[in-house]
Amino acid sequence: MRESVPFTSFASRGALWAYEAEATRLLALGLSAGLLRQATYTTARFGSFRVLTNKALEANEGKPLPLVQKAFIGLTAGAVGASVGSPSDLALIRMQADSTLPAAQRRNYKNAFHALYRIVADEGVLALWKGAGPTVVRAMSLNMGMLASYDHSVELFRDKFGAGELSTVLGASAVSGFFASACSLPFDYVKTQIQKMQPDANGKYPYTGSLDCIMKTLKSGGPFKFYTGFPVYCVRIAPHVMLTWIFLNQIQKFEKDVGL
Repeated sequence: MRESVPFTSFASRGALWAYEAEATRLLALGLSAGLLRQATYTTARFGSFRVLTNKALEANEGKPLPLVQKAFIGLTAGAVGASVGSPSDLALIRMQADSTLPAAQRRNYKNAFHALYRIVADEGVLALWKGAGPTVVRAMSLNMGMLASYDHSVELFRDKFGAGELSTVLGASAVSGFFASACSLPFDYVKTQIQKMQPDANGKYPYTGSLDCIMKTLKSGGPFKFYTGFPVYCVRIAPHVMLTWIFLNQIQKFEKDVGL
């Protein structure tokens, strides 16, 4: 006789399938917002950095730019990129938060573009840049370290050390990843402290804002307190920066090969 399958097993399978379907849907939603953020932020920061660098080289009659000027250009490019990418970043945050709300309160975003449309329709165009301040500051610091150090390291490896193309790209990418981590971690540290703080028994928060967090951290632990967990942070940030430069270098080579 064929053994019957308990009803509970079908219920369990149904719940598992429903969970997997929901997880797949959320992954697709987050992926659309993440890709849009990278497309806007990355394109804007690299594009503005190259445009500003070329303009500065023309004004400097083709001579290499000093590191300070490269750092300023990196700051500017980071601000431009973060400003352009802030709406898509907000859409990503809203879409992630929407899944945690009760069903009656969810906006049920279909994709990143639908989220942007709803934000504008419900709150106005300027709402797309809510909370952009901390994002812009962090991007400015990260890009100053990443962009300026890469260009300067390429000149150093290629012109001073006589390194080949592959060694130059790998070496400059590693230097860039390190300085991107070093410049951005203090801002990440403050942002994290603000985000995770909890009120005490009297309902008082440990910090009133970012500036208060900076001052109290300096007073209690000194400047090196901002670099707590730097090795782990560097392992997270540096490979991403290195791969970005390596792929960008390959794209630029392809463009030259096809005459673009």
